[in-house]
This record gives sequence, structure tokens and C-alpha cells, in this order.
Amino acid sequence: MHKIISLSPDTLISAYCQGIFPMADEQGRLNWYEADPRGILPPDRFHIPHDLKRILRQGRFRVTLDTAFEQVIRGCAERPDSTWISQEIIEAYSQLHYLGYAHSVESWAGEELAGGLYGVAIGGAFFGESMFYRRRDASKVALCYLARWLRDSDFALLDIQMVTDLLQRFGAVYISKSGYRQHLKRAIQLRRTLRAGPVEW
Repeated sequence: MHKIISLSPDTLISAYCQGIFPMADEQGRLNWYEADPRGILPPDRFHIPHDLKRILRQGRFRVTLDTAFEQVIRGCAERPDSTWISQEIIEAYSQLHYLGYAHSVESWAGEELAGGLYGVAIGGAFFGESMFYRRRDASKVALCYLARWLRDSDFALLDIQMVTDLLQRFGAVYISKSGYRQHLKRAIQLRRTLRAGPVEW
């Protein structure tokens, strides 16, 4: 852990390219972190649980890319317990979004934002940051669309930092710090653009 001095776009992009990311502690102080081992979700080996595949085929949610970034990051910050997403984080990542590096995936139930996620894309690497939901399964559906869009856009790395029980169901695994850095180095050198397209589940 290292104390943060700046959250400028150049600093954030440089940090991600080195495998480190910012988080705010309970007092709102910002620090750099590096997960070791590192959690990743290989896009080409992404697994959709059977019950969720049924929900995807039913089209219960309408899913979009980059239509409500600030709503999504604020939704991720609105937790009953403590959050690492401070106002400084929100402002910094909103600026990254404006510059085309940070992306949001939104799940809609009618006109209601039911859930979503956001992260940062550099080259062929996507760094997942946080998810939230207001309706059951909404964030999981957003994750499924993200993984498919990353695969279809030929991304090489989906970084999730840490493996949770939920993400393990989708195929998340831990790799060593050295292994992660090798993946990261290759991925950020690629020229990729995240694109949303229709998906047949």
C-alpha cells in the first residue's frame, strides 16, 4: 500500500499499466494497492451459471454500454457498509470516462437503472472496478454482457483484482503477481476498442 498524491488521468493510466489501483479507506484517505495473488476472469473461459443463462434468454434486462456512467459509479458507492469509492474517486473516474478510458455497463428494467458495473480499459486489458444492483441479478447480467463484449472485441485480460464467491461461479481464478504482470504487459500493448453488440444467449 502506498499513499496517493494525484488522481490525474495520466497518473491513473500509468498506475493501471503497473498493476496498481486506488482505493479510499474508511476515513476517505486515498492509497494505492496491488493485489497479490491477482484475480482475473479469462474472457474466453467465462462460465455462465445455468440459472442466469435462463434469465439472459428471457431478456429480463436491457443492457447498454456507457449510457449512464456517473449513475453507475454512484450506485456502486451507495453501500450500507463502508465504501472505498470516495467523491475524489467518482470525479477522477468520471474524467477517465470523458477521455474514453473508463466504461460502464448498465442493466435497465424499463427506465429504471437496475444495476451495473464500471471499469477501465487500456489496450486489450479491462480492469473491473465495482458492481451494484437494485434488482436481483441485474449486476450479474451486466457482467455477462461485459465478458461477451470483451471477447467479441478481442480483449486479452479481464482483471477483477480479487476473487469473490460470486465471481468464482463465473470462472474467476487467482494467478501469481509475476504471472499477472506478464499478462498485463502483453494486454496493454494491444490496440482494442470495447464495443457493444447484440448477443444471442
